[in-house]
Formats: sequence, structure tokens, C-alpha cells
Amino acid sequence: MISKKHIIDRFISYVRIDTESDPKSDTTPSTEKQWDLANKLVEELKAIGLNEVTIDENAYIMATLPANVDKEVPTIGFISHFDTTPDFTGANVNPQIIENYDGKDIILNDTENIILSPDYFEDLKLYVGQTLITTDGTTLLGADDKAGIAEIVTAMEYLVQHPEIKHGKIRVGFTPDEEIGRGAHKFDVEAFGAAWAYTMDGSQIGELEYENFNAAGAVVTIKGKIVHPGYAKGKMINSMYIAQEFISSLPQKETPEHTSGRDGFYHLYDIKGSVEETKLQYIIRDHDKEHFEARKEVMLKLTNKINAQHKGEVIHIEIKDQYYNMREKVAPVMHIVDIAEEAMKSLSITPIIKPIRGGTDGSQLSYMGLPCPNIFAGGHNFHGRYEYVPVESMIKAVAVIVRIAELTATKKNLNLR
Repeated sequence: MISKKHIIDRFISYVRIDTESDPKSDTTPSTEKQWDLANKLVEELKAIGLNEVTIDENAYIMATLPANVDKEVPTIGFISHFDTTPDFTGANVNPQIIENYDGKDIILNDTENIILSPDYFEDLKLYVGQTLITTDGTTLLGADDKAGIAEIVTAMEYLVQHPEIKHGKIRVGFTPDEEIGRGAHKFDVEAFGAAWAYTMDGSQIGELEYENFNAAGAVVTIKGKIVHPGYAKGKMINSMYIAQEFISSLPQKETPEHTSGRDGFYHLYDIKGSVEETKLQYIIRDHDKEHFEARKEVMLKLTNKINAQHKGEVIHIEIKDQYYNMREKVAPVMHIVDIAEEAMKSLSITPIIKPIRGGTDGSQLSYMGLPCPNIFAGGHNFHGRYEYVPVESMIKAVAVIVRIAELTATKKNLNLR
């Protein structure tokens, strides 16, 4: 259906463009260099024959593949993000192509002895005999989510070239700044005009997700008092010791390294301290809404308890919700998940339906009125030097997009928009 070389060339042309986002920036996009890929995508969408190709002042891209059926069919969408994470450098990406992978260690960088090994990354064993695209060990790859973009563009190109495949109106959307939690913030759902959409932002082939964490961030600020240590008795308050008390009072087994599946957690991801002030930064996650609210309450009660012990407000906590479990918005329209599942099965792909231990643009979009499950894009080991993507998984993702479009046009009694 799709030439390997064609999708490899397209994907590599994207990952060579540095689009790392910046959480410290207050602009959209958060980095000027994201425009480089955004502008390229606009021209490419026009070149493959899409209509209504637009890019707004914040670099949100939308385009249309018109319907080619003479009946009413729901407008659906496919969405991916073009930024890469600031967790690891995305500059000067130099992809390596491993053909007919033999199941052994892959030397990413001989000079620095960086090895991608199936002994550690067991998922590699799933792709023996396939073509892998890896990093050179010094950067991330950017399959999150440039694989998703390559798949959507390639699928739209295929549908343009094969008008015998019947489909309704399809909308395409590409966003900046997903990796810093802002990908959906300025997405114009009304202008997009779809009844539902799919983010192509999952990992392993077969993944189909419509549940994610409820998420909040907490900043805990502890105030101390600095006094000369020689005269400190009864006067000094060391904020770092109080911080230690706070940290150790939270459930010690409810952290990311001790949880899986639908288990929630508290995650301390940053700490900066001195005697006078220590600041702790947490993320709070749980799939269950009641448990999520209970976790926030645990942190508030602990703050009050420690303040009471010290007879004053030595701790201040600020908790802000970030996003919610999309299941609440997708469950009433489960046919959109059923169509994706049917598409995969028809292509001999085993659906892997599981909750996301994280969030996606689809979560926020679902609460903005655009139900949006997540589908695999094929990559593994995101956000680091060991990232890779099997080309065969990307080709299968293209086929899933095409099949979803085709199935949607055949279903009866679907809600229109």
C-alpha cells in the first residue's frame, strides 16, 4: 500500500528539524523554531492536494480532505503535535536506518558506547526482521510525534490518490507545545468542525486508548529561619528538615516507580532548598476521579498538620488541576472507539486497549467538545536517546487511518456535525 522509502523519507525530513518546546516561554509556540516545521507542513498539505489549509498566529495547522460520498457522513479528524520534549535535545537529529533487524544489540554510538539492547528494551524482540529507525545515541528521535504527523499526511495523500476509497469529510490538525502541556490550549474546536477525532500519538502497534490520568500539579513552599548555627538553639528553623518530613509522610509506595496500570501516584520531580526556603514540585495522578480528589486532600491535610505542629504557616501549598480523564467524555460516544478497534482488527492488528499513564492533547480536546481517543504511532522509548520506531508500524498506522475513514462512511445512525 505505502512505499517504505516514501514514509521513511517523509519522517526523516521532519525529525531533522529541531522543534523542541520550552516550558519557560510564555509565547505560542513556545519556541520560534517550531515555525520551521509548521510552515513546511502547510506547504506539504497543499502539495498533496488538501483544501482549506490554514495556519494561525499560534502555529495551529488545519486542513481538509473533502468527502467523496453523496450521503451525509460525520466529519472526523486526525491530530498530531510537531514539538518535541525539552527533556532531551532534539537538535541535529541524525537518524539511523536498521534494515531487517536481527534481534541483537544495536550500536547507536560506537564512540560513546551507547547501545540499544533487547536485553533491556524487550519490545525490540517484537520487530525482528523489520526496518527500524533509531537515533545516533546523542539526541532523541522525535517519533513523538513526528511519526504521527508522517502517518496522517501519508494517509491523506493516499486517499487523494485513491478516490475509489469512499470517505466523508476529514479534518487534519497539527499543534505546537503538546510536550509542555499546552497543545490543546489554543486549538479552535469550532473551526476544526469535526464530530470526533483521533490523536495519532500512541506507542506500540495496536495501542488504542480512551482513558488517561486525572492530573494536578502541586508546589509546596516551606519557609525556615536562618540564624548563625553557633547561636541557633530554639531559633533556627531548617526548611529542608521540614521538607524531609513532608516527603516521608506521603505514602512511600504510591510513587511512579512502585505503580502500574490504573494505580495513581504522587511524584516529586523537583526540589530546591536552603535553610530559609525549600520548594518541592509534585505531580498528582489518578485514573479514578474520587481517588484523585482524595490524593489532593491528603496533601492539604498533611500541610495543615505540619503547620499545626510548628504553630504557624511554615508550609504553603498550591495545587492546580491540569487535565482530566477523557473516558468521561468518550464513554457516551463509544462508537468512535469501536470504529478504531474494528479498523485494526480488519488489518490483522491486535488492539491493545489500556489506560494511558499520562495525558494527551486528546484529553483536553475531549473536555473542549471534541471526543478524541488516542491511536498508536509506532514509536518506543520516547523522550531520550534510545527512541526508535519500526517502519512497518508506521505503515500499519497509515492503513488504520484510511480504514477508519472508510468505515465511518459505511456506518449508519452516527451523529453528524
